[in-house]
Amino acid sequence: MSERESMEYDVIIVGAGPAGLATAIRLKQLAQEKEQEISVCILEKGAELGAHILSGAVMDTRALDELLPDWKAQGAPISVEVTEDKFLFLTEKSARSTPMWLLPDCFKNHGNYIVRLGNVVQWMGEQAEALGVDIFPGFAAAHILYAENGAVRGVLTGDMGVARDGTHTANYQPGMELLASYTIFAEGSRGHLGRELTERFKLDESRNAQSYGIGIKELWEVDPSQSQPGLVIHTAGWPLDSDTYGGSFLYHLDNNLVMVGMVVGLDYANPWLSPFEEFQRYKTHPALRATFEGGKRIAYGARSLTAGGLLALPKLSFPGGALVGCEAGFLNASRIKGSHAAIKSGSMAAEAAFEALQAGRKQDELTQYTETFKQSWLHEELNKARNFKQWFKKGRSIASVMTFVEQGLFKGKMPWTLRNDKPDHACLQPAAECARIDYPKPDGKITFDRLSSVFISNTNHEEDEPIHLTLKDPSVPVAVNLARYGGPEARFCPAGVYEFIKTETGDDKLQINAQNCVHCKTCDIKDPTQNIVWVPPQGGEGPVYSGM
Repeated sequence: MSERESMEYDVIIVGAGPAGLATAIRLKQLAQEKEQEISVCILEKGAELGAHILSGAVMDTRALDELLPDWKAQGAPISVEVTEDKFLFLTEKSARSTPMWLLPDCFKNHGNYIVRLGNVVQWMGEQAEALGVDIFPGFAAAHILYAENGAVRGVLTGDMGVARDGTHTANYQPGMELLASYTIFAEGSRGHLGRELTERFKLDESRNAQSYGIGIKELWEVDPSQSQPGLVIHTAGWPLDSDTYGGSFLYHLDNNLVMVGMVVGLDYANPWLSPFEEFQRYKTHPALRATFEGGKRIAYGARSLTAGGLLALPKLSFPGGALVGCEAGFLNASRIKGSHAAIKSGSMAAEAAFEALQAGRKQDELTQYTETFKQSWLHEELNKARNFKQWFKKGRSIASVMTFVEQGLFKGKMPWTLRNDKPDHACLQPAAECARIDYPKPDGKITFDRLSSVFISNTNHEEDEPIHLTLKDPSVPVAVNLARYGGPEARFCPAGVYEFIKTETGDDKLQINAQNCVHCKTCDIKDPTQNIVWVPPQGGEGPVYSGM
């Protein structure tokens, strides 16, 4: 058996998304300014930088301007400036455009850029490596290591070469211990280590219950006659009913590329609803269908979003580390933007960690991070939108009106704050009390099935490795979820991972097709019994998105 190796750094960062890379870059910048050395390591579970990155995305470059002011000269893949905004309210057959003067500023994108965030992340990785950051793609941080006093001491990467039955194959390699003075967690929405930290250190006490959404996205190459680089379209309404939070985006890049997607709030009530199917039929709307006719779908993916906003932000620091980016929930759901917040949060955490290291402190709590955030433009921005998601708990009509009132009339300076104490999984109603939804069959041209979609996400997992979608109690999916909720996991998963089948004796059984998993984390969030627990597979596995 191989011996477990150990490495030590000043700072370890888990996750090479915008937040994690910004943390690393800022740490190295500060060290250069002080003419000092600091060792920084990033672990990334994807096979390469950007492999697991999926976002709309319209990017506000404010935080990037602060972090890397010369990003244009350095060749950042950020070039398609927004030229036109449209916001449509859809019914099944019609689309009503909202006049610009009625739109709150949160829906306006003048000065922002349409980007392929995976490409931006790859470029940020190059900047980090040029500064001396060690980046290890293909290594999943599987466990947190704690010091004797309970502080976070680092992480342990997952073992490689383990068979499904738990035995070691000829390719077995034990995970590596990575130890640090501070560990920054930037796993993205519903990170499995962030979930553990939140429970261990009670980071979410006295906060609103966190709210999530699932974002499903496709990248299309459209007919040149349909291409309008710089055009941004958002919609609300059909195909979702008025009680279901969600909306769509359609962004025109250059080179005849169009990014289209839908976000569905995971607080939906009807267990018969399928976010994947809702997204597919959205593309058939008369106002949108022509965009895709004659085009070719070239990429697909899905990812959860942490959307509760400022009122649901957990405590950001704990002994030995901090949460940044979507790991904490810095997304501004009202603006449908999170990359700028991720970069800013990473930069602030880096400044706090560097100050602690300068003072000779290790594994204490980075309270400066929280204080800096409270004084930042990011806090001001999120505070303006603090009630956005809470209003949608009351239905689309009142939420639309109150968003206009709060952000259009009050400019975010409203004298009230809303509470939400109900987690998303508790919102699902029994199947017998809800109307079934019949979805049309895909045509293979504009609408598609799950399996063909997973195929173009380049998802791969070893068939013989342990299933990374674990069940606390194997009897619950049939005894509770199928019996009471109609087996919602077969519908809320956008990748066909969960499937109820009949055994030879005629009994129902949940089959888990773990090879299909695109790591969206929806199952970990929406399972009504919280029986499904997502854990990382072997490093480097999952989707390999190309500039999504």
